[in-house]
Amino acid sequence: MIRAYRHVLRTSLVLAMLLGLSACALFQSRDPLSISVIGIEPMPGQGLEMRMKVKLRVQNPNETPIDYNGIAVNLEVNGQPLAAGVSNQSGSIGRFSEGVVEVPMSITAFSMMRQAVGLGQVQNLDGMPYVLRGKLAGGVFGTVRFSDNGQLSLPKPAKITW
Repeated sequence: MIRAYRHVLRTSLVLAMLLGLSACALFQSRDPLSISVIGIEPMPGQGLEMRMKVKLRVQNPNETPIDYNGIAVNLEVNGQPLAAGVSNQSGSIGRFSEGVVEVPMSITAFSMMRQAVGLGQVQNLDGMPYVLRGKLAGGVFGTVRFSDNGQLSLPKPAKITW
Protein backbone atom coordinates (compact mmCIF):
# COMPACT_ATOMS: atom_id res chain seq x y z
CA MET A 1 0.00 0.00 0.00
CA ILE A 2 2.75 2.44 0.98
CA ARG A 3 4.79 1.37 -2.03
CA ALA A 4 1.85 2.13 -4.39
CA TYR A 5 1.35 5.51 -2.69
CA ARG A 6 5.03 6.41 -3.24
CA HIS A 7 4.82 5.33 -6.88
CA VAL A 8 1.77 7.56 -7.48
CA LEU A 9 3.50 10.44 -5.66
CA ARG A 10 6.68 10.10 -7.76
CA THR A 11 4.73 9.83 -11.00
CA SER A 12 2.70 12.92 -10.09
CA LEU A 13 5.84 14.85 -9.21
CA VAL A 14 7.53 13.93 -12.52
CA LEU A 15 4.41 14.91 -14.48
CA ALA A 16 4.20 18.24 -12.63
CA MET A 17 7.84 18.99 -13.43
CA LEU A 18 7.34 18.13 -17.12
CA LEU A 19 4.24 20.32 -17.32
CA GLY A 20 6.16 23.15 -15.65
CA LEU A 21 9.00 22.92 -18.15
CA SER A 22 6.64 22.81 -21.13
CA ALA A 23 4.79 25.86 -19.77
CA CYS A 24 8.07 27.79 -19.66
CA ALA A 25 8.56 27.06 -23.35
CA LEU A 26 5.12 28.51 -24.11
CA PHE A 27 5.88 31.82 -22.38
CA GLN A 28 8.86 32.91 -24.41
CA SER A 29 9.88 36.48 -23.80
CA ARG A 30 8.86 38.98 -26.43
CA ASP A 31 10.68 42.05 -27.59
CA PRO A 32 8.83 45.24 -26.66
CA LEU A 33 6.48 46.76 -29.20
CA SER A 34 7.40 50.04 -30.83
CA ILE A 35 4.54 52.54 -30.49
CA SER A 36 4.43 55.92 -32.24
CA VAL A 37 1.71 58.58 -32.21
CA ILE A 38 1.13 59.33 -35.90
CA GLY A 39 -1.99 61.47 -35.75
CA ILE A 40 -4.51 63.28 -33.57
CA GLU A 41 -7.98 64.23 -34.79
CA PRO A 42 -10.55 66.23 -32.80
CA MET A 43 -13.83 64.56 -31.83
CA PRO A 44 -17.04 66.02 -30.37
CA GLY A 45 -16.91 66.21 -26.57
CA GLN A 46 -19.47 66.30 -23.78
CA GLY A 47 -19.70 69.20 -21.35
CA LEU A 48 -16.28 70.12 -20.00
CA GLU A 49 -14.29 67.39 -21.70
CA MET A 50 -12.18 67.49 -24.81
CA ARG A 51 -12.11 64.38 -27.03
CA MET A 52 -9.66 63.30 -29.69
CA LYS A 53 -8.91 60.24 -31.77
CA VAL A 54 -5.26 59.23 -31.41
CA LYS A 55 -3.71 57.11 -34.14
CA LEU A 56 -0.90 54.84 -33.00
CA ARG A 57 1.51 52.95 -35.24
CA VAL A 58 2.24 49.60 -33.59
CA GLN A 59 5.32 47.73 -34.77
CA ASN A 60 5.76 44.08 -33.80
CA PRO A 61 9.44 43.00 -33.88
CA ASN A 62 8.58 39.46 -32.74
CA GLU A 63 8.42 36.10 -34.49
CA THR A 64 4.78 35.59 -33.51
CA PRO A 65 1.74 37.72 -34.37
CA ILE A 66 -0.03 39.70 -31.67
CA ASP A 67 -3.79 39.21 -31.65
CA TYR A 68 -5.72 41.76 -29.60
CA ASN A 69 -9.35 42.40 -28.75
CA GLY A 70 -9.15 45.75 -26.97
CA ILE A 71 -6.77 48.58 -26.18
CA ALA A 72 -6.30 50.96 -23.26
CA VAL A 73 -4.02 54.03 -23.28
CA ASN A 74 -3.01 56.66 -20.68
CA LEU A 75 -1.05 59.82 -21.41
CA GLU A 76 0.94 61.82 -18.85
CA VAL A 77 2.50 65.19 -19.59
CA ASN A 78 5.01 66.76 -17.23
CA GLY A 79 4.43 63.95 -14.71
CA GLN A 80 0.67 64.58 -14.49
CA PRO A 81 -2.16 62.48 -16.01
CA LEU A 82 -3.68 64.27 -19.00
CA ALA A 83 -5.73 61.88 -21.15
CA ALA A 84 -7.07 58.34 -21.13
CA GLY A 85 -8.84 56.19 -23.68
CA VAL A 86 -10.10 52.69 -24.41
CA SER A 87 -11.37 50.89 -27.49
CA ASN A 88 -12.89 47.47 -28.06
CA GLN A 89 -11.23 47.35 -31.48
CA SER A 90 -9.80 43.95 -32.34
CA GLY A 91 -7.22 42.86 -34.84
CA SER A 92 -3.81 41.35 -35.34
CA ILE A 93 -0.32 42.74 -35.84
CA GLY A 94 1.56 40.15 -37.87
CA ARG A 95 5.03 38.86 -37.10
CA PHE A 96 7.66 41.45 -38.04
CA SER A 97 4.86 43.73 -39.17
CA GLU A 98 3.07 46.93 -38.22
CA GLY A 99 -0.44 48.32 -38.07
CA VAL A 100 -2.37 51.44 -37.13
CA VAL A 101 -4.68 51.44 -34.12
CA GLU A 102 -7.13 54.29 -33.40
CA VAL A 103 -8.08 55.08 -29.81
CA PRO A 104 -10.60 57.73 -28.72
CA MET A 105 -9.19 59.65 -25.75
CA SER A 106 -10.72 62.11 -23.29
CA ILE A 107 -9.21 65.07 -21.50
CA THR A 108 -11.29 66.36 -18.61
CA ALA A 109 -11.42 69.99 -17.52
CA PHE A 110 -9.77 68.97 -14.25
CA SER A 111 -6.84 67.40 -16.10
CA MET A 112 -6.42 70.57 -18.14
CA MET A 113 -6.50 72.72 -14.99
CA ARG A 114 -3.96 70.43 -13.28
CA GLN A 115 -1.66 70.81 -16.29
CA ALA A 116 -2.07 74.60 -16.28
CA VAL A 117 -1.20 74.81 -12.57
CA GLY A 118 1.74 72.44 -13.05
CA LEU A 119 3.11 74.57 -15.87
CA GLY A 120 3.25 77.69 -13.66
CA GLN A 121 5.81 79.98 -15.23
CA VAL A 122 6.40 77.89 -18.34
CA GLN A 123 5.59 79.82 -21.51
CA ASN A 124 6.08 77.03 -24.05
CA LEU A 125 4.98 73.38 -24.10
CA ASP A 126 7.78 72.46 -26.48
CA GLY A 127 10.19 70.06 -24.78
CA MET A 128 7.77 68.98 -22.01
CA PRO A 129 8.21 65.31 -21.01
CA TYR A 130 5.43 62.86 -21.80
CA VAL A 131 4.77 59.19 -21.05
CA LEU A 132 2.30 57.08 -23.03
CA ARG A 133 1.36 53.76 -21.41
CA GLY A 134 -1.09 51.16 -22.58
CA LYS A 135 -1.97 47.60 -23.31
CA LEU A 136 -3.27 45.52 -26.17
CA ALA A 137 -5.63 43.02 -24.54
CA GLY A 138 -5.26 39.48 -25.77
CA GLY A 139 -6.71 37.24 -23.10
CA VAL A 140 -5.08 35.80 -20.00
CA PHE A 141 -1.61 35.21 -21.47
CA GLY A 142 -1.80 37.31 -24.64
CA THR A 143 -1.99 40.84 -23.20
CA VAL A 144 0.91 43.01 -24.35
CA ARG A 145 1.80 46.13 -22.37
CA PHE A 146 3.67 49.03 -23.95
CA SER A 147 5.21 52.31 -22.94
CA ASP A 148 6.68 55.23 -24.84
CA ASN A 149 8.20 58.43 -23.50
CA GLY A 150 9.94 61.47 -24.78
CA GLN A 151 9.53 65.21 -25.08
CA LEU A 152 6.80 67.07 -26.88
CA SER A 153 7.98 68.46 -30.16
CA LEU A 154 5.45 70.99 -31.36
CA PRO A 155 5.54 72.31 -34.93
CA LYS A 156 7.00 75.79 -35.30
CA PRO A 157 4.77 78.49 -36.80
CA ALA A 158 5.54 79.30 -40.39
CA LYS A 159 7.44 82.53 -41.00
CA ILE A 160 5.65 84.99 -43.20
CA THR A 161 7.85 87.12 -45.37
CA TRP A 162 6.58 90.19 -47.13
